[in-house]
Amino acid sequence: MMAILKPLSYCRWTMPYRAFYTCIYPTSNHKNKDTSLFIPPLRVSCHKQNDIHGHGACIRSLCGIEQRTLGKRQFSMSAAAIVNSAPASVQPYLRLMRLDKPIGTWLLFLPCTWSIGLAADPGCLPDISMLALFGTGSLLMRGAGCTINDMWDKDYDKKVVRTATRPIASGEISRLQALGFLGAQLSLALCVLLCLNYYSVILGAASLMLVVTYPFMKRITYWPQLMLGLTFNWGALLGWSAVMGSCDWSICLPLYFSGVMWTLIYDTIYAHQDKEDDVRVGIKSTALRFGEQTKPWLSGFSVAMLGGLILAGLNAQQTLPYYAAVSTTAIHLTHQISSLDINNLNEVKCQSKSKANDENAT
Repeated sequence: MMAILKPLSYCRWTMPYRAFYTCIYPTSNHKNKDTSLFIPPLRVSCHKQNDIHGHGACIRSLCGIEQRTLGKRQFSMSAAAIVNSAPASVQPYLRLMRLDKPIGTWLLFLPCTWSIGLAADPGCLPDISMLALFGTGSLLMRGAGCTINDMWDKDYDKKVVRTATRPIASGEISRLQALGFLGAQLSLALCVLLCLNYYSVILGAASLMLVVTYPFMKRITYWPQLMLGLTFNWGALLGWSAVMGSCDWSICLPLYFSGVMWTLIYDTIYAHQDKEDDVRVGIKSTALRFGEQTKPWLSGFSVAMLGGLILAGLNAQQTLPYYAAVSTTAIHLTHQISSLDINNLNEVKCQSKSKANDENAT
């Protein structure tokens, strides 16, 4: 059943969907008019959507959604559906580490694959076991970074529509519980890191300072996206050293630089969806810094990114397929930036362009 919430004191239930809604109502008793089911006045924050009604804030908890069609159940294997199918007590922690939104994990993982791929022997595929190890590490460190970010930003997140239902901001998880969960994630990530050589262990540990300080940067500088780039692309250094034993800086630095430029591109586009809320709560971003000059800045970052990729390829003695991939990236970035209209961007358009950027990098 799907509850269609009305600006009245009851919910009307219809087929063919079943979802669970928890509402805040001004009265202590609330009954479904059609089924006479008692619905207690509890508040459970949804991980994604808010609906505001005349009788109060009704927050949809999308756990357990199933669609019945001709007597058959259709289940989704998306990351969000997997999180929704987890036990209710576990879901807030999975949403805290953004397991329902895996694109961030891919953004952290992809620079690792670049350097692991470049470090592979000519004509050979990258080491699959190394890719799996870095994939696991990316999942854990992305979750740890999100946990740290939400602990820092609890009071800010409450004031922004897109982030108000995050588990810490909504009160589903306390800061103390989040701290314990953070310790568990970092402990598992350390186990992954210790599987690498000593050089890589030290190099990987050095990135923790960036992970911890990044969430604070939006309070003091208009360039938090730069700090995010420095943090998210550390794998461009670590992947090479894990395979080769140490960094070849003539390859790793241009690759790392390109990753940072790429992050500035996609996260500046993404930041435009929050710029009004950012101004209201006092948070800074490159979207606010660039303003109407965003497209020239993005074009400059694109040229710098492509230049770094070409330099890394030359130093790694790459061949035609590599430069074909770089050319495809250049075409994509040109189309993306030329079609961008920062004055006519809603949340869907911002996210679609960011996701297109991410999918191209994949």
